[in-house]
Amino acid sequence: EPGIPAGNGSSGPQKKFRVLVGVTGSVAALKLPLLVAELLKIPGLEVKVVTTERAKHFYNAQEIPVTLYGDEEEWQLWKGRSDPVLHIELRRWADLMVVAPLDANTLAKVANGICDNLLTCVIRAWDLSKPLLFCPAMNTAMWEHPITARQVEQLKGFGYTEIPCVVKKLVCGDEGQ
Repeated sequence: EPGIPAGNGSSGPQKKFRVLVGVTGSVAALKLPLLVAELLKIPGLEVKVVTTERAKHFYNAQEIPVTLYGDEEEWQLWKGRSDPVLHIELRRWADLMVVAPLDANTLAKVANGICDNLLTCVIRAWDLSKPLLFCPAMNTAMWEHPITARQVEQLKGFGYTEIPCVVKKLVCGDEGQ
């Protein structure tokens, strides 16, 4: 009927499920374009990416068809008291966060509560009632260092979910996790 809004809320467009992808400076970051493309194939998913500066070395930002945030955006957005704080805005926006890959350096930072870039600030401010998945990715020698297992357990203790490493031939030529 004219003048009556279509739908009563239940038949209207469904709210999109919002996934925030964090990407760090592991060579596995070169798979970011593929990861984003695969996520975007899932109906009803909205995706944004938070990158560390080191991660930018491994992918071409032009190949990422979603909004990409880095440290620069965190500081450009905030000029005064009433301005939004990007890491808090992203925390509120997301329904789920996946950090893929999580390099050894950022793993160590997160395990110890260090928040010195946009990504680690989002993680430190994360709403623990929402899922956070992390995908450790580093050279086998780094993975096998005794501190790595302790730090992974620390993240799991916060309630985050580990997506375990796979065994394969690494970019450096080594075979391993």
